[in-house]
Amino acid sequence: MKFSTRNLIKGTVTQITEGAVNVEVTIKTAEGVELVSIITKAACDNLGLAVGKEAYAAIKASNVMIGIDE
Repeated sequence: MKFSTRNLIKGTVTQITEGAVNVEVTIKTAEGVELVSIITKAACDNLGLAVGKEAYAAIKASNVMIGIDE
C-alpha cells in the first residue's frame, strides 16, 4: 500500500454510524486520538470496515489552521 499524502495515521475502527447514503467512521489512534470521517456506504463495504478492525486515515488538506489559547 502506498499513498501520496504525508499524513497517514493508523488506528482502530471504534464506531460506524450508518445514515441513508453515507456512514460516519470513527478511528482511534494508539495515542487515544479519535478521527472521524464520513464516507459512502459503498466505500465502507468495499473496505470491509468493522468495529475493531485496523484502518488508516489519509489526511490531505490544502489548509490546516493552528490556534492557541491566550
